[in-house]
Amino acid sequence: MYPPRSRRRDKRKASGHRRPKRVWVWMNSILLLLIIAILSYVFMEGSHNNSTPPPAAQSSATTSPEASKMPVAETTTAPTSSPQASIEPTFTAEPVPVETSKAEIEASPSPTKPADSGSISGLPQDADSEGEIVKLSFGGDVIFAGKVGELLKQTGYDYPYAQLNGLFTQDDLSIVNLETPVTEGGVGADNKQFVFKSPPEALDGLKAAGIDAVNLANNHTLDQGEQGLRDTLSNLESRGIPHVGAGINEESAYTAQYFERKGIKIAVLGFTRVIPHSDWQATKNKPGVASVYDSEKGLKAITEAKKQADLVVVIVHWGTERASQADAKQQSLGHSFIDAGADLVIGGHPHVLQGIEPYKGKWIAYSTGNFIFTRSKTPATWETAVFQAECNIKSQCSIQLKPFDAELGQPVPMNPEAGQMLFRKVESLSWGLITIDSEGKVVQSSE
Repeated sequence: MYPPRSRRRDKRKASGHRRPKRVWVWMNSILLLLIIAILSYVFMEGSHNNSTPPPAAQSSATTSPEASKMPVAETTTAPTSSPQASIEPTFTAEPVPVETSKAEIEASPSPTKPADSGSISGLPQDADSEGEIVKLSFGGDVIFAGKVGELLKQTGYDYPYAQLNGLFTQDDLSIVNLETPVTEGGVGADNKQFVFKSPPEALDGLKAAGIDAVNLANNHTLDQGEQGLRDTLSNLESRGIPHVGAGINEESAYTAQYFERKGIKIAVLGFTRVIPHSDWQATKNKPGVASVYDSEKGLKAITEAKKQADLVVVIVHWGTERASQADAKQQSLGHSFIDAGADLVIGGHPHVLQGIEPYKGKWIAYSTGNFIFTRSKTPATWETAVFQAECNIKSQCSIQLKPFDAELGQPVPMNPEAGQMLFRKVESLSWGLITIDSEGKVVQSSE
């Protein structure tokens, strides 16, 4: 028997009231689950980005997996219309090769403190019993372009060295990184923010100051194209200034220069891991620089040089501009140089000083900073030093820092208080592996 019509109506009415409530509950539940899912995705994606390891181009330099990762273009503004116009760098937009993005640099692992190899870097206490000692001096980046060039036209090309007190004439071998083509011709490079060009007569002042050789393995040597490089080589050779790190072909770019001092044969090589275009690398029939994006040729050149010399010095362009801390790539590459036979590794390119590391009884100075350069807005680029090494025929070397202020176009000796502060700063950037005494002498830590 069916219930009365009124009761059925009441049940339908009650059911109708419950149905919207159920729909409302389900809608809220689904919305809440969606919110939770979105938040979880964002959190997991952020964690993934922060923990992503560097790409293959950041792997160890002792092998050669990086050849296919070389840069093919710069990612900067259009080229300047005049190579000499507006080239006062502030180092905020100098291109990073395309295989290393800003995010990858920030995520790159920090250098590691190496295990004690049992070798103490430096000359032994009884160094006199080891025979003659040679003194080598290394300055940072040098240009004669832009505001520096304008200043030198007024003051003379000996102006940059006026405050050095003959520093480079009192040693046995002095080397700087020549960060500019030296030419009256050439064609300015495309797609580079800073395109340098320096007058040949500036080399006369450099030679007179006692600088014996220059490194050309860097990211400005071909700023005026292949003709600019050829002119640079010619202008250096006509003045008797040896060069490393670039040449008319691959063989000359990767070949060491040899110097005989006090019966000690010294080999010097130059390499770069910073070039804006892959075609800047020297090849069998093409002028260019000695690149170590793929380090095989560089390591082979070091090994060959060690067979002929008592002491092998490597000048290398690497790292990130304005980064005071050297990165893991620099460290692994520096270690591979020493493993291949280098006795001393001197770095540049960051435009600021970086730390020093003793490794297997040898020294790696990661960045010497600017030397004769323009004046940027970044105070860290105003600090520099001449790195002096004293070495014996057994390739044992000590290191001492001579602190300078990198004024516009002229390094000026720091006052004693500022010099001590600079020593403490370099210590702090060296992972606690070294101490620097009041005279700037670097000593390996006993830690």
